Amino acid sequence: MADGRNRRSFFTLLRNLFCAALLYTVIFGIISLARDPKIAAKGKLGIPAFLDKTGPAELIKTTKAGLEVKFASSSKTVTINPHANVFNRPVGAVKAKDDYLGPRPHVDTEADLHLLVEKCRGTYLGIEKMRNVFDCLQFFANDESEYYHLPEETSRASIQDPREAEYNNADGHDNTLSKYVSTSDALPANRTNIGTCSGPIIPYHTYWTGPATWRVEAFVKSYLHTQNLACSRLFIWLDSDRNPNAVRDMLNKDALFARFLPLVERGDIVLMAWKFPSRIPIPKANDTIDGVDYYKSPSKPNTNGEKVVADGIIEDKDGQQWLVLTPKQMTFLPVAVSDAVRFVVLHVYGGSYYDMDVLMLRDMRPLLLPKEHSFAERWAAHPHPGDYNTAIMSLTANSSLSSYLLRGGVRMGMNFHPRVLGRMAWKDGRDQEFLMLETAAFDPIWTEFNWDREGRCTVPCLRDYGAAFKGKQGAFKDEWESYDGPQLEKIDLATAGVKELRLRDDSTNEIDTAAPAPVMKRDREDNTPVSAAAPTPAVEPLESFSATTDEEAELRKAGVVSDYILEEDKFAPNNRTLENFFRGAWTYHIHNQWLKHPEPSSWISILEHAHDGFFAGTRTNMYGEKWRGPPLMPYNYWPEFV
Repeated sequence: MADGRNRRSFFTLLRNLFCAALLYTVIFGIISLARDPKIAAKGKLGIPAFLDKTGPAELIKTTKAGLEVKFASSSKTVTINPHANVFNRPVGAVKAKDDYLGPRPHVDTEADLHLLVEKCRGTYLGIEKMRNVFDCLQFFANDESEYYHLPEETSRASIQDPREAEYNNADGHDNTLSKYVSTSDALPANRTNIGTCSGPIIPYHTYWTGPATWRVEAFVKSYLHTQNLACSRLFIWLDSDRNPNAVRDMLNKDALFARFLPLVERGDIVLMAWKFPSRIPIPKANDTIDGVDYYKSPSKPNTNGEKVVADGIIEDKDGQQWLVLTPKQMTFLPVAVSDAVRFVVLHVYGGSYYDMDVLMLRDMRPLLLPKEHSFAERWAAHPHPGDYNTAIMSLTANSSLSSYLLRGGVRMGMNFHPRVLGRMAWKDGRDQEFLMLETAAFDPIWTEFNWDREGRCTVPCLRDYGAAFKGKQGAFKDEWESYDGPQLEKIDLATAGVKELRLRDDSTNEIDTAAPAPVMKRDREDNTPVSAAAPTPAVEPLESFSATTDEEAELRKAGVVSDYILEEDKFAPNNRTLENFFRGAWTYHIHNQWLKHPEPSSWISILEHAHDGFFAGTRTNMYGEKWRGPPLMPYNYWPEFV
């Protein structure tokens, strides 16, 4: 009898396993069909109309909420309130001052990083000012003359020999020039040429995996909006361990990234394949780089002339030392990849690193020019001197400090978490080589979010990371409680309502008529030619969509877009302007708000409008500069907020 029960239990288990496997196969098959680009309908959300379909829009039906409309680049219908929508809503209710920072700092301007730390931290042991973010931002915003300085001419970065530069290609000629181009001889940028830098070109690095999203677009546009582009290069490292064709896919199959292809052509953006290296060059040291001594007697050379000089370090026959990783070390969990990328890339290439959920608000160059420019930021308001956050960081390439941090992460089981490496540096007495800027510089609401703030709240006073995405009136309280500035100037909403359509008309028309012809590029993965022509639809459809100017004009003609009525608007324009968005901070960190879409009239929406106006040529950036680059498509619309 027991044998019979065992057999029945065994067959019941087999049946359940079979049913589960069958169900899994069916579900997987349905998902695979839905994701197949060959089956997916053309004109999926997010594909720019000029790359796929063009209008006109189709009026579907009238509902209580408004009129349902089908756009050519959208597979879904959207509901439009004729008197309050993205086509007629004013950007704001007050006059925006775009050039609020004045002229851009001189190309050789350097920041006193130690002063920035001390003014916002206090003493190293006392950290008396660390929690007072408002006063720190006030110092950043109002006292540039105190922490910015132009070195004596003989000490300026532009006077140094490019052949001895920290960065590869610092002169734009692979460091072969004997001197940098003078300011008077520097060429200005135009649609096809990034221009000439009269000083070292500094690399900016970021890391991404998968298709481009709104976060990629916002990050790249914030970089283009704020940085000295002739003197900067943006390197986007794409995870090619996970997808060997990552670079090729982004160049040819990514619908959203397609708008940036002219900037890849111009040289502003460089797509790089990230593959975790098996060996990393490090500078030769006589004693130690991370608290572990070199062997007194190195091993005998192998057949390649390489000898082991310390644990995990070899020296080749030319005297170059290498940090060598074992196959086991290179198979650590993918969640740690982005933590490791920044330390490896900055050690090899130098410059600065930024997480993709960072938005740039000021020119970073003055912080990166000093000879000693290694820094990160504090982890919220944690008082420990080793509690770093490396969402924004800089390291001197191939330096003792970068080697120390790199090998430390390897030695601790490929753990590159900033607080782990920071505590290691503190324990070894090297934390003060790696400056810790306070959160006001790069992440001004983190201290407020953690309820650690002392003194006044920031301007704006936001207490959580979702607040910057909210646009409805009364969504949060006391936003302006710390504002001491002048009364903002109101504008006439009746005349401001059509500006958004004109902005998008100008921008889109330029793209239609001036889009560059397809060219052949070199793939950074295998150096084989790949076409940089208009991409095919991405496998993952995007959630946003664009409208053609013909569609917008047709909507107005049909009465779907009518006169703006403030009382009918759920996202009414307000007094937010970029000038008052954490004035003084160099960046704003979104902090992984991956699923949130910016509501109209929100702080993030105000930032988007500033970007769109700048790239359309109707507004300047914060330094009073006009966009001189190729036409760039504006942000797409979110269906739920049309």
